[in-house]
Amino acid sequence: MTHRPTRPGRQQQSGGTPPAGDGGRPGAGGGRPAVESGRRRIGRQWRREGKWHNLDGPAQAADLPRCTADVVVDCAVYDDGCRIASLPPRDALAEARRKGGFVWIGLHEPEAEHLAEIAEAFGLHPLAVEDAVHAHQRPKLERYGDSLFLVLKTIVFVEHEKLTATSEVVDTGEVMIFLGADFVVVVRHGSAPGLTRVRRRLEAHPELLRHGPAAVLHAITDQVVDDYLDVADAVEFDVDAMESDVFSSTHEDDAERIYQLKRELIQFKHAVVPLARPLQRLSEDPDSLVSTEIARYFRDAADHLSHVRERLVSYSELVDGLLAANLSQLAVQQNVDMRRISAAAAIMAIPTMIAGFYGMNFRHMPELGWTFGYPLMVAVTATLSALCYRAFRRYGWL
Repeated sequence: MTHRPTRPGRQQQSGGTPPAGDGGRPGAGGGRPAVESGRRRIGRQWRREGKWHNLDGPAQAADLPRCTADVVVDCAVYDDGCRIASLPPRDALAEARRKGGFVWIGLHEPEAEHLAEIAEAFGLHPLAVEDAVHAHQRPKLERYGDSLFLVLKTIVFVEHEKLTATSEVVDTGEVMIFLGADFVVVVRHGSAPGLTRVRRRLEAHPELLRHGPAAVLHAITDQVVDDYLDVADAVEFDVDAMESDVFSSTHEDDAERIYQLKRELIQFKHAVVPLARPLQRLSEDPDSLVSTEIARYFRDAADHLSHVRERLVSYSELVDGLLAANLSQLAVQQNVDMRRISAAAAIMAIPTMIAGFYGMNFRHMPELGWTFGYPLMVAVTATLSALCYRAFRRYGWL
């Protein structure tokens, strides 16, 4: 198996659960503190009594509901590739338009009421907002007026000691991205890993952020596709282990385990395969919001996605072959058992037949009065049974 080398400035993720503080819920793990003296910190701001206060300058009040602030992971303004301020969403958008930059806001599992104010401020289309709230969407790319809406399915590997008939191999989440000329709004649902590492990586490379919101769109998409590759590596171990079990000398009926693995691979494919068309559109038919330079980066992501698709196809074919092999082995084992049972029945038929002759109670049977009649019948029975057993052993039935 050939592994793609790590890109400069990128941290590879091998598991399913994001590290503590890596863009999860505010206050989760080892990230930003959830509550400190009744205040919540996001970026360089503190929220108290429903209002925001900037630590870097005069306090700015924004009548932002507490529930909306709770789902905001980060909200920052970028200009000329640099982060210049952390503000509430409305103020951030106004500052970005005043500076000629853009605002990047991250949300985690917002409800309809949480997203309503942001949707109004950023001019998000109601249909796209509905999809972002309810989630459970297929990967897709849609244009609503002067903004783009991209849905990505994320995949995380669920650690397990051994694959069983009920093991969960992969878990899916969703990332919805609203892209405009001066904003990018990212909504995460489910087990989608945090995007703090993506934000930090981009902030460490201002030359990429100078391309605007499209650079953020590519960075998130590229991270999701790279996570596909990591999960594909982990799934390969399960496939190899299943192959070893099916062809082992102590093989048992693994049909349920194989079917469970096949179901998990199908779930993986449902996240990967539909994404090919959106990436093709972004790479081959650049939008006014996606520059030609960024489109080249999307071609690279599309190439990596094709690699994942090819691996999933090979895994699916191998698992199908393992299922067929498992059924064939069961059929062969049943045939072997039936031959052994038939051979044993044939051997037992010899003494049964002889005993049947002497159990018919005829009065004139010469052997009945003969001194050596009984030993002779026992010897004949044993000899015939031994010859029959030898014949079955020679033909492999016993």
